[in-house]
Amino acid sequence: MFVTLESGAILRERYKLTNIVGQGGMGSVYRAEDLRLPGRLCAIKEVQPDPNADETYRLQAQTQFLQEASILAQLDHPSLPKVSDFFTENGRDYLVMDFVTGKDLRQLLQENKGPLSEAKILDWAEQIIDALAYLHRQTPPVLHRDIKPANIKLTLDNRIKLVDFGLVKVMATDDERTITVVQGRGTALYTPLEQYGGDGSHTDVRSDIYALGATFYHLLTDYPPPDAKARFLNPASLPPPEQLNEDVSPHVSDAIQWAMEMHPDERPSGVELFRQVFFGLQPRPGTKLPTPNPSGLGSALRANWLILLTALFLFFIAVLLTIV
Repeated sequence: MFVTLESGAILRERYKLTNIVGQGGMGSVYRAEDLRLPGRLCAIKEVQPDPNADETYRLQAQTQFLQEASILAQLDHPSLPKVSDFFTENGRDYLVMDFVTGKDLRQLLQENKGPLSEAKILDWAEQIIDALAYLHRQTPPVLHRDIKPANIKLTLDNRIKLVDFGLVKVMATDDERTITVVQGRGTALYTPLEQYGGDGSHTDVRSDIYALGATFYHLLTDYPPPDAKARFLNPASLPPPEQLNEDVSPHVSDAIQWAMEMHPDERPSGVELFRQVFFGLQPRPGTKLPTPNPSGLGSALRANWLILLTALFLFFIAVLLTIV
């Protein structure tokens, strides 16, 4: 069983813990004051070692954490909290980042007591997608792996922040493996089927795209999407968003369904492609557009020849009367 630190504890002779703001199977997230920079608040994510692991595994996990935390510390994007420090103390690993104030989108949805407006979601989506695109462009690419309304905050100045790096993964460049900075499986309602294994061996950017689509589905309909296992057993369990909320545009509904396809190969290959369809800038690839019928005019003339002949006759009569 994992033991949490008490309020008032000081880490690295710098960070004074004030309270716990989150807790999971591998550790906790604390709110802390930076004693070197008075007034600065931090979010400190703690990773506790697996009590059943041997010493060799623990050392490997710690080395891996420090390597990957250094990658996260290099990230710099307005919609991502800045990672400012990382260290190991008393056998536990810690990741220090900006503490983001404001309400998360789950809270805003609950307060709204109904689906959020499409216009509002599209405005937020620009920032969310931009942050994800930034993560996925890194070398190696960085995956979030736990995108959901509760992990997206709206600050007091209306800036979107994609928070909780607890499940961020760095994709290795030498093979197809992905490595978890903090072990976890995401949240079931927003997690694609390939992520259920927990080791992340089959996840890539399309797993984040699934979670993004599921998040928009929930926000636009006020109905949490069925989890992937339930959908696997009953493919009809996910009604289109526009069926649950008539104010959702067809192209938005189609983009969300595309993002939430069960098999990764059937989803958008990248978040930028999803953006194009979600904002109606292009149709979903493979969509059959109506083709013009070259014989349409001829068919119409043949079907209405009597009406046209009558109209032409009346036109000539009108001309003759005008001349007379």
